[in-house]
Amino acid sequence: MSPPGSGEGAAAEAGPRLVVGSSNPGKVREISALLAGLPVRVCALSECGPVELPEEGDDYAANAAAKARAVAAQTGSLAVADDSGLEVDALGGRPGPRSARYGGPDLDDAGRVARLLEEIGDRPEAERGARFVCHASLATPDGRVETAVGVCSGRILAAPRGEGGFGYDPVFVPEGYACSMAELSADEKDRISHRGRALERLAPAIRAALGPGGGA
Repeated sequence: MSPPGSGEGAAAEAGPRLVVGSSNPGKVREISALLAGLPVRVCALSECGPVELPEEGDDYAANAAAKARAVAAQTGSLAVADDSGLEVDALGGRPGPRSARYGGPDLDDAGRVARLLEEIGDRPEAERGARFVCHASLATPDGRVETAVGVCSGRILAAPRGEGGFGYDPVFVPEGYACSMAELSADEKDRISHRGRALERLAPAIRAALGPGGGA
């Protein structure tokens, strides 16, 4: 896989279509950049006409596989989808697979972050351990699915910092860093993130699905 952040254009110039099964623009941008070194034409779900995604449950792997399989079947293309979440030790692993729905449908990213900080309260740093988890699935139109997992461990800040990224990035400090995920450059975030690690592990399956000469 080429260095992350090499741009969506490199992946879009040629090759078979690979559809990203997400309506989250931040996630689509990240996945497009992470797959830029593969000989595929990465397309957002919005470019493929109406596609019905299954309702999500409480299992990362099942959610990712179901979304990828549904997109591949409806578009006739290779599809990649992921399910990811933030697991906070002080909250018993919540919000987990429900991270995007945490606090109810009326909250945006900032509202979910505020809700998270309110629930964690003033716990000391030693009790603010957390991790981002990502299960990324590749599906083919005939229903085959491969899944890979990535984890990024860290801790939760007392207040948001940084303008980059999306979701819970402003309150998450990766292990070994002093800055939040939202303060990292896009390239650095892709290198260490849960999603970057999962897609790096999924890359061999994507190459294999492309057949002989699939970017090896």
